[in-house]
Amino acid sequence: MVAFKEKLKDTSLFRTLYIIDLFFCNVSFLQIPAYVFLVPLFLWGVRLVILNQRRYNTFFKLRFGLWIGAFLVVSLVTILFNYSITLFYSLLMLLHVLICFFVFYGAHTEPDFDFRKELYFIAKLIIYITTIANIFGMFCLMFGISFSWVWVKFPIYENRFTGVFVNPNLLGFCSVVAIVCCHMLSKCSFLSNINKPSINRVWLAICIVTNVFSLVLCDSNASFVLMIGYAIVYITYIFFADKLGLTASKVVLKIVSLILIACFIIGSSLMFRSIFKAGFSVVTSKTNAMIDILFDDDEIISEKENNSSKQETSKAVTFDHQNKNIDSGRFKLWKESIDLFKISPLIGISNGNIIFYSGEYLNGTLKFSYHNSDLHNGFLTILVSTGIIGFSLFGVFGFRFAKHAAQHLFLRIDKVFRNDVYPCLFSFLFAYLFYSLFEKALLYDISFMVMWFWLMMGYTSCYIAGFEPMLETQYLFHRDRLTRTLL
Repeated sequence: MVAFKEKLKDTSLFRTLYIIDLFFCNVSFLQIPAYVFLVPLFLWGVRLVILNQRRYNTFFKLRFGLWIGAFLVVSLVTILFNYSITLFYSLLMLLHVLICFFVFYGAHTEPDFDFRKELYFIAKLIIYITTIANIFGMFCLMFGISFSWVWVKFPIYENRFTGVFVNPNLLGFCSVVAIVCCHMLSKCSFLSNINKPSINRVWLAICIVTNVFSLVLCDSNASFVLMIGYAIVYITYIFFADKLGLTASKVVLKIVSLILIACFIIGSSLMFRSIFKAGFSVVTSKTNAMIDILFDDDEIISEKENNSSKQETSKAVTFDHQNKNIDSGRFKLWKESIDLFKISPLIGISNGNIIFYSGEYLNGTLKFSYHNSDLHNGFLTILVSTGIIGFSLFGVFGFRFAKHAAQHLFLRIDKVFRNDVYPCLFSFLFAYLFYSLFEKALLYDISFMVMWFWLMMGYTSCYIAGFEPMLETQYLFHRDRLTRTLL
């Protein structure tokens, strides 16, 4: 019993279990038990917020915590000012935000915390689970094994590959995360710091190939942007990491080269996606027809031989969106969000009232359903929820964090640093900002994609805290009041 109580105080264990459970919330056949298990985990996280404040004085050690505190105060005022029947949901989201800030982002406030070991374990687990799941999904796709029940559409969902995941967009995001994890676990300096063996290169190659194929076949445009953005940001870092010998002409040359490389990456990626989807569609239709011939009786075989080409054309999976609108209905949601913003532009309407106010005062575009329960834009969601004041405070926090993160990325010139995971973390976070323009991301959503972002923020903050140890001892106004870390 004593050992169990000690485990309940382990913030690292909570983060690991919470992020893995949220990952399984994306898996069709495990979604219900994962959501059931999420309830006690969520309560555990709220308890740790309070416990860590008592143990570690989390808020006053939090990097840029002053802006976080002001944002939380505005959020609470907004909830109370916009009191409605959705009050419970708004308060639930506020508790979720506390977990994001104080347990995940606040990992750097925990004394003697070795975040590298936690990152290694989680990244390794994500690689194995995602790769095995995608291999299984592709096997079933190739051999015509399918299953459909209520929300479970396996392995094809609306003409797109979804594998064992609930939605193709979730598959796309998990595939990108797995690829990034492969990149991080290939960093020799990172592995040597924790005395961990490197992952088998063959297994890493299998992981990258299967997840790239899954990313292409799921046809998730937002996840595709995330992957391309990650690659471009990381290449930008490689170009400008070494400042020795840089002149104005070399800087211009590198910028032009980067633009050309970015254009090449985007163009070749789009071309590869189109060609691969078309080719894999043909392969899938042929293998499925072969399976039908092997297992169907003679009468069915005879019938298929007479009109096989027509049937193959109608049954072929093209891995393209059925909805041909490039925005997939997002423009309609964003237009509604502008009218929601006008209701209370200064302090917002609180996150819980987004759907409620849409039906109560506007056109009712936003509904309580999987697809329409969010603005599908993380920045718009924060703006509508907390207004100009809350959005500005969150923006200042984000700018301060990005400024310090970028400084340490480009000011350090030692080669050992380049072989660590810090550039990978920075590249993912930067690319995720573009991803947040199109998905339910950034803050107000209890999901794997949101919590993975804050997990990466937490690990990055651990690096920043390690680079700036003197900030802990610099105080503003008075020793017993504010430390400079809060700013």
